[in-house]
Amino acid sequence: MLTNRVNALSESITMAITALAQELKAEGKDILSFSAGEPDFNTPQVIKDAGIKAIEEGFTKYTAVDGIVEVRQAIADKLKRDNNVEYQLDQIITNNGAKHSLFNLFSATIDQGDEVIIPAPYWVTYPELVKYCGGSVVEIQTDDTSGFKITPQQLQDAITPRTKMLVLTTPSNPTGAVYSKKELHALGEVLKPTDIIVASDEMYEKLTYEGHFTSVASVSDDMFRRTVTINGLSKSVAMTGWRFGYMAAADTKLIRATKKLQSQSTSNISSITQKAAIAGLNGSADADIAMMKEAFISRRNEAAALFNAIEGLSVVVPDGAFYLFVNIKAISHDSMDFSKKLLAQENVAVVPGVAFGSEGYFRFSFATDIESIKEGIARIARFVRSRP
Repeated sequence: MLTNRVNALSESITMAITALAQELKAEGKDILSFSAGEPDFNTPQVIKDAGIKAIEEGFTKYTAVDGIVEVRQAIADKLKRDNNVEYQLDQIITNNGAKHSLFNLFSATIDQGDEVIIPAPYWVTYPELVKYCGGSVVEIQTDDTSGFKITPQQLQDAITPRTKMLVLTTPSNPTGAVYSKKELHALGEVLKPTDIIVASDEMYEKLTYEGHFTSVASVSDDMFRRTVTINGLSKSVAMTGWRFGYMAAADTKLIRATKKLQSQSTSNISSITQKAAIAGLNGSADADIAMMKEAFISRRNEAAALFNAIEGLSVVVPDGAFYLFVNIKAISHDSMDFSKKLLAQENVAVVPGVAFGSEGYFRFSFATDIESIKEGIARIARFVRSRP
């Protein structure tokens, strides 16, 4: 009954573990979950007020498929102001979260047999969407020693005549790695002789802690031409449930193609979300972003220090996002087994590194209160000490 492409999909391990942790908690168990990829903060009031105003004013009808002019203009203004890249309104489309942006992009560009280069560790959805569209995934492995970033030589070695796309994520989920402008420029030099598309997932842009965030499309004219910028407001202003993502590309033909696809699937995103998003894009919530960022930095520093004090575990302090990618290779090379036993023995939920294409690690989200973080890491330390 089901198609081969659906049967080939794997369930998101991050979502599955989060759901399991919620079920166990509902059963009365003292579960501490560090698996979810969303801020624990509420959506800023200025954004909620904009959404409420839209409802009260009756802004509840269909809109243009790619989004109302006002929200696309707010995106264009944000990209020019924050990222030094300039797009016209017909080069921008709004989507139901960045996952939807990626689905539309891959569906519009990846054919049977096309190869997509994905650095590992990667966000769990990338390879699944590539496979769904008939493409083949070419992984480039990275680890702690490289700061979880690929080198120009690794990229060069991975390119073949069938390479259609490179997926870059900066800051990274799950490692928090952030590419510098110099590093991105070096990768761009490798791509110059090719027509390879760069899908740049910049969802954690506002949560960059050290150095300066560089948007991939801003590195050079060539990178601007080939890059599809994907972003949204889920992480920066805690709008996960609102489902707001967007895509911007110099190639207007590509944007039109994704608009056509969206017109026959979801149509426009929520009209109310669009109105609320403007407040998240135009700087009105910047004070809230700064508050969240300060809290994340404090939590990151505390959690990293605690993990690095546990014999057998180590972690590279991330430059962005709100995850620690904890190295467990000294005690286990089976992250799924480690995570399952940790949940069963200590009621702590983390995501095994194998879900992100990198064995010997687990992802720990510090997007929760500091007391829970301290208690969770104490339980993990006890679990590690109890292992034979």
